[in-house]
Formats: sequence, structure tokens, C-alpha cells
Amino acid sequence: MSDSNEVVTDPRLEKRTRRRFSVTEKKRLLAEVDALDHGDKGAWLRRKGLYAGQLSNWRKELAEHGEAGLAARKPGRKSADPRDKEIERLKKANARLEKRAYVAEQLVSLQKKVLHLFETDNNEPKS
Repeated sequence: MSDSNEVVTDPRLEKRTRRRFSVTEKKRLLAEVDALDHGDKGAWLRRKGLYAGQLSNWRKELAEHGEAGLAARKPGRKSADPRDKEIERLKKANARLEKRAYVAEQLVSLQKKVLHLFETDNNEPKS
């Protein structure tokens, strides 16, 4: 016996997964789109299911980092190198200490001025 209330799902509506392109695929797609005339690029992008922004990012990565820039990377935030964290901590500490040193120098200068004023007041003859 078949249940007449059974729902048949459309495979096009199933959850889509992110497509991943290899370095050679990216280079081939870039070459393909570069060979097209200006008016044909939009239709080509729609047929391939790509965005112009993807291609511009691929071009940028290829120009900046070569083929290594096109290689797949893990999504999300990059883990910071412990050395970079240490450098950042030391820079902050250095800035804090420089500020304290500047304040201390200004206080010493102020103390010298006040001392000089007291010395000149005490050395003047009273009338």
C-alpha cells in the first residue's frame, strides 16, 4: 500500500554545497572568459554559475601570490602565528613604556622650573 500524502522533494531545492575549484580549473576558467568578447561574458558567467567577483578575486590572488594564491584554503579566520602575537604584545608594552618615560621627563622638567622659581624668589632682596 502506497501513502498518497508522501512528499517528493525537488532535487534542485536540496541544500547546496559550496563548489571547490582546483588551481587548474581556475586557470582554465580565467583563460576561457578572457578569450570571450565583452558582450558574451555575462552569459558565460550565468551558464557556469559563477560571479564576476569570483573571477576578479582569482585574478588578484594569481597576480599577488602566483598559483599558490589560487590553491584552496581553509575558510574562516587565519590562526595567528605565536611570533606575531608576541611582537604585537611587545609593541604595546613598548608604547606604554615610552608614554610613561615621556610623562616622567615632563615631570622632571616641571620640577626644575618650580625649583628655579623658588630659588629666584628667595634670592631677591625684600623691601
